[in-house]
Amino acid sequence: MTFDDLMLDDKLLDALASLRFTTPTAIQEASIPFILEGKDVLAGAATGTGKTAAFVLPALQMLIDEPNNGPDPKILVLAPTRELAFQIQNVITQLARNIKVNTAIVTGGFSQSKQANYAQQACDIVIATPGRLLNFCLLYTSPSPRD
Repeated sequence: MTFDDLMLDDKLLDALASLRFTTPTAIQEASIPFILEGKDVLAGAATGTGKTAAFVLPALQMLIDEPNNGPDPKILVLAPTRELAFQIQNVITQLARNIKVNTAIVTGGFSQSKQANYAQQACDIVIATPGRLLNFCLLYTSPSPRD
């Protein structure tokens, strides 16, 4: 099987080719078709086997097929650590090099107010760690002192 067999958009195939990826890994081959069909997938594989691309490619394909025309994100990616969140953002940047995709990263370790301003701008994908995402949820759902 090749990435061509997965029926991905030519823009994604070109990005994969520029990265010299021609054949999906086992985890990608097993999961991408189901994700493209809109099914939920729970998958596990060893480090370095292409798990991130296994969910990023279908997410980008969805944005190509159904562009985000509003200010709210269409995709939320939760990462357990700040380091993994930045790695995911890097993979998205590499694979989305031929399409216009706006991402926002929301993690601890950085100014929450600056991230709030950044995250409020129109974006397609939010990559967040659970703790900082919870902070934002509480910030925007807490009653004001006058309530």
